[in-house]
Amino acid sequence: MSAPAGPRFLGVLCRLLRWLFAATIVGVVCLPLWGKDLLIASDPLPEHFDAAIVLQGSIAAEKVRIAGAMGLLQSGRATRALLSVPKESYWGQSIPPVARSYLERTYGSDLAALTEFCEIGGDADSTLQEAQALNPCIQEHGWQSIVIVTSSYHTRRARIIWRKVIHGEPNIHFWIDGVTDPEFQQPWWRYRQSAKIWVMETTKLVWTSLGGA
Repeated sequence: MSAPAGPRFLGVLCRLLRWLFAATIVGVVCLPLWGKDLLIASDPLPEHFDAAIVLQGSIAAEKVRIAGAMGLLQSGRATRALLSVPKESYWGQSIPPVARSYLERTYGSDLAALTEFCEIGGDADSTLQEAQALNPCIQEHGWQSIVIVTSSYHTRRARIIWRKVIHGEPNIHFWIDGVTDPEFQQPWWRYRQSAKIWVMETTKLVWTSLGGA
């Protein structure tokens, strides 16, 4: 005689709940250990390439991204650097002259002279829109090998987006270079700002992976 449907259903439900509980425990244990790696995509860079492209970020992020690009220039691996900058500040001031002055003071006139600027309109408020706005600047210079310099936690999503944007440009090859961002401290789950960045960037990564802009 077969067992009643009710007890059989309860048995299946209990086993399912045990599996879900076990999966949750594994997730809680593994997330702090490997959560950072979910966001980071590291490319081995070529010995030489045409330009290092610096994406926009917060003030702290922008400084370390620029430093990363200047290091690639100084080592001779990059021929030029390109900084993505807003067209103007909040007060209507043109950004490129201010940025060039900062580069000259911080890195010297020789490296500053090797740096170009691509002015991005205020309507470019996402990595995809920034990449689309930068593409014409890259085309204008005729660069065929570029390295995208951004914060390490932003590299995996940036690579997916730039792959979409550059897909129709068979003559352009790109790599992603991640720099250590002071706003994304490690271990990330112990710091409020770092945890906030992880949650937001993971959400954006999932959205981008599913085809979102």
